[in-house]
Amino acid sequence: MQEKIFIAVAYLAAINIITFALFAYDKYCAKNDKWRVRESTLLLFAAIGGSLGAGAAMEICHHKTLHLKFKYGVPILFFLQIILSGLAVWKGLLE
Repeated sequence: MQEKIFIAVAYLAAINIITFALFAYDKYCAKNDKWRVRESTLLLFAAIGGSLGAGAAMEICHHKTLHLKFKYGVPILFFLQIILSGLAVWKGLLE
C-alpha cells in the first residue's frame, strides 16, 4: 500500500516540477524573443497531473493569466485531479 502511495506522490511531485519549469521557460522565451513552448504542450503537462505546478507558475511568473483556456482550464484540471485522486483512494486503487 505505501509503495503505491509513494509512487503516486513521487510522480505528482515530478510532473508538477516539470510543468512549473516549462511554464517558467516559456515565459523566459517570451521575454527574450526565442522559440516558445506550444500551448498544447503546456496544457498537456497540466492535464497529466501538473495542474498545481501550472497554477503556481502562472501566479509567480505572471504567465498565461489572460488566456481563458489557462485562466479557467488549469483550475478546472486541478479540481478534476483532486476528485480523481479522492476516488482512487476511496476505491482502494492506491492500497
